[in-house]
Amino acid sequence: MADGGALEGALTRNEEGIQGAVGVLKQQFGERFQTGQSIREQHGHTTTWIANQMPDGVVFAQSTAEVSEIIKVCASYKVPVIAFGTGTSLEGHVNAPAGGISIDLSQMDKVLEVNAGDLDCRVQPGVTREALNTHLRDQGLFFPIDPGANASLGGMTATRASGTNAVRYGTMKDNVLSVEAVMADGKVIRTASRARKSSAGYDLTRLLVGSEGTLGIITEITLRLQGIPEAMSAARCSFPSVEAASKTVMAVIQYGLPVARIELLDSMVVRALNNYSGLHLPEGPLLLLEFHGSEAGVREQAETFGLLAEEEGASGFQATATTEERNKLWQARHDAYWAMLALRPGCKAVTTDVCVPISRLAEAVTTAQAKAEALDLFAPIVGHAGDGNFHASLLIDMEDAAELERAREFVSWLNDMAISMDGTCTGEHGIGQGKRPYLVKELGADTVSVMGAIKQALDPDNIMNPGKILPE
Repeated sequence: MADGGALEGALTRNEEGIQGAVGVLKQQFGERFQTGQSIREQHGHTTTWIANQMPDGVVFAQSTAEVSEIIKVCASYKVPVIAFGTGTSLEGHVNAPAGGISIDLSQMDKVLEVNAGDLDCRVQPGVTREALNTHLRDQGLFFPIDPGANASLGGMTATRASGTNAVRYGTMKDNVLSVEAVMADGKVIRTASRARKSSAGYDLTRLLVGSEGTLGIITEITLRLQGIPEAMSAARCSFPSVEAASKTVMAVIQYGLPVARIELLDSMVVRALNNYSGLHLPEGPLLLLEFHGSEAGVREQAETFGLLAEEEGASGFQATATTEERNKLWQARHDAYWAMLALRPGCKAVTTDVCVPISRLAEAVTTAQAKAEALDLFAPIVGHAGDGNFHASLLIDMEDAAELERAREFVSWLNDMAISMDGTCTGEHGIGQGKRPYLVKELGADTVSVMGAIKQALDPDNIMNPGKILPE
C-alpha cells in the first residue's frame, strides 16, 4: 500500500512558478483566492489515510470562463491544478503532492437546464446529487446514481462513481451524455450533443468520465434522468452466512430479477447499524434490497426474491412499501460509515473497494473475511452486491504501527486477490494515489503506456492533477 509521502518524491515542486501563479491569481480573484493554512489543509484532505498534501492556494471559481483563465495562468507558470468538489473521495484524489492551485468548484452549483421530455438535464459541477434530485422532484424525475455521500456531480463524473442503484441504472459512465471541460491549455471543449447515441469520432465523453482531473476539469455535465417509479418497495433478509447471501445475489442476477438495489452487509455492519440507527435487525449477514416498478411488478419482484432467498436458508424476509420505513432502512445504510466508526471509538476507518465477477463474489468476500481475521484486523464488509463490488472498512488505531502495517498488508492483498479473480482493484473509488501501484498489475504495462501517451498528448507539462492514476 503506497501513501502520499512515498509518492511525493516522484514529482518536482516548481517553487518559482508557484509563487508567480499565486501572485497573479491573488490579484485577479481577490478574496476568492485563499492561502490560509486551514483552508489549504481542507482542500488537501479527503476521507482517506493518505497523508494530507496541501495546495499553495485555493481559488473559488464561478464560471467556465474563470476556470479557463485560472488554468491558463497555471499553464504559463507550469503549476499543478487540482479540481475540488466536496472532498468525499477516498484515494487521495485532491492531494497536491507537488503543490499548486486547487480550483474549488462548489460555487458553480446551478442546474442550468432540465429537458423533461428528453429525460436529461445540464448541470454545473458543484451541484450535489441530493440538490439535483430536490430540484427534479416536482417534475417526476430523478437522477439514480447514489454513492452514499452527498458528492458533487462533477466529482462523481471525474471519478466514474457508482453506488447502490448501479445494478439497475448503471454507473456514471452510463448516465453522462456529454461534458464541457477545460483542457490543460485553457481551451474549452464540449464532448458530445444531447443525442442518446452517436458514432461521431472518438468517444471523448467516456475518456473524461473517470479521468480524475488528470486530463481536464469538467465544468458542465449533461446527464440522463429517470422517471420516478410508480411504486418502490424495500426488503431485507438475513442469511446463515455471507456465502449464502452472496449465492442468493448470484441467483437474483442470473434469474434476471430487475432489482434496483441489492446491498450485502456482514454481521459486524448489521450490529453497527442496530446500535447507531436504533434498528432491530438480526445480527447476521443481511441483504438489503429495493424494487422499482408498478404496484403489481414490485409485489411480484419481492415475492420472487423471497423464494430465491429461501433456497439458501434465508430467514426474516420482510418487504415494505411505506416511504417512512424504506427511507429509514436506506438512511441507516448510508450512515454505515459513521456506524462502523462507533464500533471501535478512537479509531479511523480505512475504506477500500474491489469488484469481482458476480460468480466469484461469495469466494472473494469470505476469503477477505478470513484474511482479516488471520491478520487480527477489525474489517466490516458492505457491498453493492448486485455488481460484485464490495468495501472493507478497516477500523485502525493509527497510533499502532504494527496494526497499521497489517492494514497495509491486507489492502495490498485484497487488490491482488480481486485482480487474480479477473476483477478490478477499484469498482468505484477510483485510482487516485492509493491504487496507483495496482494499475499495471490489472491492465498490463502496454495498456497503461497508452494511457500515458494520452496524458502526454493532452497535458504535456503534467499540470493537471499530477501524481494521480498513472505510475511515474
